[in-house]
Amino acid sequence: LGDLAARRFAGGDRAGALAAVEEGLRYGGQAAGHAPEYARWYARGLINQGVWLAWPLSDEVRLPRYPLGPRAGSGPSAMERAAGERALDLTRAAVEVWAALDQRDPVNRRGLAQAKVFLGDRLAELGSAEEAVAWAVDAEGGFRHLLRAAPGAEEAQEAEEALDHIGRQLELRLRFLSFDSLVSLRARGLLPEPLLPQAVVAARIQGVAEPEIAGGLRLDAEQVRTMLEVTPWLAVWRFEVRGPDGLWNVQGHPSHGATEVRNRTAEDIGNELIRGFTASADCPGEGAPWRLLLWWHEEGDPAGARFRAAGGPDTAPEGTADTPS
Repeated sequence: LGDLAARRFAGGDRAGALAAVEEGLRYGGQAAGHAPEYARWYARGLINQGVWLAWPLSDEVRLPRYPLGPRAGSGPSAMERAAGERALDLTRAAVEVWAALDQRDPVNRRGLAQAKVFLGDRLAELGSAEEAVAWAVDAEGGFRHLLRAAPGAEEAQEAEEALDHIGRQLELRLRFLSFDSLVSLRARGLLPEPLLPQAVVAARIQGVAEPEIAGGLRLDAEQVRTMLEVTPWLAVWRFEVRGPDGLWNVQGHPSHGATEVRNRTAEDIGNELIRGFTASADCPGEGAPWRLLLWWHEEGDPAGARFRAAGGPDTAPEGTADTPS
């Protein structure tokens, strides 16, 4: 049934795949307590069902389609969210199955680490960025433990590939964390050293002062200053002007662009852009409303902009820095 489900899913029959794996899991759940191999099969089936249920919550490159969760301007349908919640429950169950197996067996340790990666993915798809990071860091520790055990070439390659994947996911997820979440992860031992430069930059983008960053992330002031000086972030912005038809029209370069900056807050960059825009030919002055959206790394949902501003008739240009919740 597992092979049938995989074939159906590969052929685009998601509903058929889910039906097949659901039937298989009924048998697998009954057999799981009788032998470790049956438990492994059951855990893998739970994870696969979670992946297929949550498929609409990711984009074409398998990144979360709605990483902002409830803050997003648009989000999943009620049915998609319910499927995502079900996928999350199934993946948690898979983690529990793997954790109950003998962790002296590297097959079980690898299965548990992989399950934690999937759990982080399901959480990220539902907008739970802090817990998604926590589980990914936990999984990363599991794969590093496997590498320290001197595995065979194939197992070592699998672990290295998993670590590369986790590293990329962590970098993406940190962009959606508030400073409070970063502080919480650091206090829980779930913000490892390689992620600290990006965490420091994330806090600075939000407008957190250097002394507060140092205190919250348990770093020396000089460490924070050095990280900010050597770690750039990509500011991406877009000015829009409302046309007579009521639609927002995106302006051309330089009112729509990107640049790397260091040790600057989103508000710093936004206010600088406003000064340039209001002095340019793109600005309609009092002729029409305009707005600015500024993101970290890439354009996305307006709700995810790190800085917003609006101006126009009878409106003084006023910017608002946004902090992830």
